[in-house]
Amino acid sequence: MKVIRAKRSASRTVDCAGNRAEPHAEAPRGALSAKRRQTMHESITAYVRLDVHKDSIAVAVAGNDREVPHFVGTVRPDVKQVRKALSRYGSPSSLQVVYEAGPCGYTLARQLLADGFGCQVIAASRITRSPTERIKTDRRDALTLARLARSGDLIAVRIPDERDEAVRDLSRARQDAVRACLKARQQLKAFLLRHGRPLRGSKPWSATGELYLSKISFAHPAQNIAFADYRQAVLDTHARVERLTEALRAQCENWRMQPLVSALACLRGVDFLTALILVAEIGDFTRFAHPKELMGYLGLVPSEYSTGERHHRGDITKTGNAHARRVLVEAAWNYRFPARLSHKITRRQEGQSKPVRDIAWKAQLRLGHRYRRLQSRKLHQNKIIIAIARELSGFLWDIARQVPLAA
Repeated sequence: MKVIRAKRSASRTVDCAGNRAEPHAEAPRGALSAKRRQTMHESITAYVRLDVHKDSIAVAVAGNDREVPHFVGTVRPDVKQVRKALSRYGSPSSLQVVYEAGPCGYTLARQLLADGFGCQVIAASRITRSPTERIKTDRRDALTLARLARSGDLIAVRIPDERDEAVRDLSRARQDAVRACLKARQQLKAFLLRHGRPLRGSKPWSATGELYLSKISFAHPAQNIAFADYRQAVLDTHARVERLTEALRAQCENWRMQPLVSALACLRGVDFLTALILVAEIGDFTRFAHPKELMGYLGLVPSEYSTGERHHRGDITKTGNAHARRVLVEAAWNYRFPARLSHKITRRQEGQSKPVRDIAWKAQLRLGHRYRRLQSRKLHQNKIIIAIARELSGFLWDIARQVPLAA
């Protein structure tokens, strides 16, 4: 039979698809091994599934046997109500509680863990669902997850440390402020373009651009008011970004992950903010046993549809953490140029260990050569950058192994 080969894409430029980890959830350790599942069955008497919403929590229980899971009912979103509903099924240590990751966060999981319950937050995208299932209710969801929890077919996500989550919240607040600033600038530019006064130049928001804006006036008072409002919105959002940036720098000084942030900043294209976003979103890099697992978590591995002797690899999966993937791709654009130690990189590497500096230099040499070689094959530039970003994540993982972190 003739083998049908797909078009060559960026996914084939790095050999990472053949043995890659499933993306999005926490590596293989999230799944229960057979030995661990047997041990859990010996100590757990019931598996509890919570369908958590803002105004209610649906509860279903599956016993440690072959009985059909049963629906307990709905309680208010309060940990005391949940404890009361679960008290009739055994002690906290004999219950395994699961609920899907969602907008309600990890507060309930932390409270239940503090009370002695076994609690896992489940990756919703990794739950097995029948393609013929067309009815979705809280009751059905609760019963389904209770059954899957008993069989060990759920994948848990990592519950972040509260200190790490606080820095991540501040980081995401800054990213929201950046998007608001870009939107305000676009609205001002569109307003000026409509009236024949477009902003030109490579740096329209510099001091020269501000001087140009200060001299603009319109014939109608209503237009002057609208222009002043658009301009003030740009100034306010820019001030918000600067304020949050300074707050991030201040909070990072006492953060337990600060040594890792400084170490990752030794890489070309990874400055303080990029390194902080990566650490805040990914957390402890060493929880990934192999860099291919990190690549899968970031959604930088190719999708695949293969059957029989036909093999097809398509676009990257784009699963997992979009924030980390975005800044990593932006950093990858810096490897278009030949390797060199600029003044900024040299300053960022001050005080770092020799293994970290050696890895950063090796990354420059390899990724710069990789970019030029892929470019010589006439690949689309975006495909090249994705391939570079995928390999760059491996160097991030390698540097993270060199940095001991405080508990």
